[in-house]
This record gives sequence, C-alpha cells and structure tokens, in this order.
Amino acid sequence: MLLPIYAYGQPVLRKVGLDIDQEYPGLDKLLSDMWETMYNANGVGLAAPQIGRAIRLFLVDTVQIMEEGEEDNGIKQVFINAQKIEEGGEPWTYEEGCLSIPDIRGDVDRPEQIKLAFYDEKFERHETVFTGMNARVIQHEYDHIDGILFTEHLKPVKKQLVRRKLENIRKGKAQSDYKMAFAVNKKR
Repeated sequence: MLLPIYAYGQPVLRKVGLDIDQEYPGLDKLLSDMWETMYNANGVGLAAPQIGRAIRLFLVDTVQIMEEGEEDNGIKQVFINAQKIEEGGEPWTYEEGCLSIPDIRGDVDRPEQIKLAFYDEKFERHETVFTGMNARVIQHEYDHIDGILFTEHLKPVKKQLVRRKLENIRKGKAQSDYKMAFAVNKKR
C-alpha cells in the first residue's frame, strides 16, 4: 500500500526515533509498504519518520543508481535500530534531495564512509562499514531517524536561498508526483 510521505514542517521529521523490537506491530507489512512507497516516489531511501513514525527504521536501495555493470556495488537493505559507530575518510560534496522536501536540492558534505551497527528485517545484528554512495545514502537516512534534515547541512548562502521554498512546503504549497502529508491543509 502506498503511504503518504510526510512533508517538511511535519513535527515527526524533527523527532529522534525510538528503538523497536521484533514484536513491533505489523513490521513486515510496514516494510513492504515502505519499499512500495519509496519506489513509487523514485527514491533511493526512505526513513520511518518520513511516513509518520518516530522509530529507528529506514531502508536503502542504491543498486538502482549504480552505473551499468557496477550494480553489485549497490545495496538493498533494511536498517533497524541503527547506531553510528564511526564516520571516516575525506568529506566529499554531492547534491542531495529528499522525498519530504520536493524540488529542493543542494550540495552536502559528508564523510566517505560510515560504520553502523544495526538489525536487518530478520532482527539479525550486523556491524558493517559502508563507503561511497552507499555511505552517503545511509547517512542521509540515518539523519532522518535522528530528526535531522539534509537542509541543515547546506551552506549558509544556500540555506538563505531555499528558505522561502521551505516555508511554502511547510504551508502545503508544494507539488509532487507522489502522495504527501503536509503540516497544514494544502491550499488549492
């Protein structure tokens, strides 16, 4: 089932997510719905706060954005109760966007690698180092479960340039090709 993606301005996007356990109600269905919602919106990652749940859950599929012949370097993974162990390497700049913030993109500096401890959808524990684009997408989604949006990483000049657009999204004045839930009733 397609879920609405919560837009900038929704309070849940600023909450630190809570850990869940194997007994979390409807987890399998939730994961299935999140994958469907993410692909419908042409995303490469989706975090639970983006669908209105303040829990430490996100999923990532970078296989779809890898160069032809490099698909094996991508990951398709569920992350439950992820905890950052360390980040490292040289920071690199890449233009990011977010399904919760349509039509706004900006350069974000992130370290080239991240080491995470997390559980998969079978609640098997992993401790893994991710690098490159996989690390970047994971860091973006990890920020969501900590209540941080990519716009907070933008340079001051860019933040100033997108301020009005962000305010319009908060007011429900935004367009997207997928269903969104705005903080206020969308004006037509």
